[in-house]
Amino acid sequence: MADLLVGTDVVKTYPIGRERVSVLKGATLAVREGEMLVIVGASGVGKSTLLHILGTLDRPDSGCVLFEGQDVAWLGDAARSQFRNRAIGFVFQFYHLLADFTALENVLMPARIGRVPAAGSSPRRRAVGLLERVGLGERLQHRVNQLSGGEQQRVAIARALMNQPRLLLADEPTGNLDTATSEGIHQMLRAINRETGQTMVIVTHDEGLAAMADRVLHMVDGIIREGAGGADRGSAAGGRGSAAGGREGAAGGREAAEGGATRAP
Repeated sequence: MADLLVGTDVVKTYPIGRERVSVLKGATLAVREGEMLVIVGASGVGKSTLLHILGTLDRPDSGCVLFEGQDVAWLGDAARSQFRNRAIGFVFQFYHLLADFTALENVLMPARIGRVPAAGSSPRRRAVGLLERVGLGERLQHRVNQLSGGEQQRVAIARALMNQPRLLLADEPTGNLDTATSEGIHQMLRAINRETGQTMVIVTHDEGLAAMADRVLHMVDGIIREGAGGADRGSAAGGRGSAAGGREGAAGGREAAEGGATRAP
């Protein structure tokens, strides 16, 4: 399989008081087209930071992120917004659905923001089809507060797929769900990957989800190790990295609320 995305020597620091804390220390990875890639590691080692940089929600201090050979990390703001909307789908731990809208309206949001026509069908028809695919064909007109946590995450996954992105990025997609519900989400993600060839990069602590992946990368001390052992030494950095994690969650909420893929340019 060809590489769809390559991140090379990605460095990211955050100011904490008068100091700057290193979160990513030269992380390098390649994402192969069509694969389901999982990144695991202790809390605070930079997994979410890396995912946000790969999806152009944040910029690295240095390094590059090549998407089909183009360095997207350093695009201007408008170009990055357009790139995210058309090429990247995001799924976050906390769903970030728009509470005043129905399931169907939430799924339609990325297409409305990006004015992206659905290939071969109307955007509404595609959104309905996606909700049916994730098992919510009977919940199209339900508002967010009428859906369970598992159902809300299924809506979020359908929203992330709305614009037929080349790459789906998921940050702890089952972190807020019980074991049985999580297993259903895991099976659904794996099935979508196999049936459609959708490229996925998933950050998780869930061993069951990691076991389903085509490939697992371990993040340790702000760098990527393929096939590293279980107990990450990066746990020592957990406290320092947690402040950066709070920033990531806030950024993710803003982006997801505007359609799961982008801010409006």
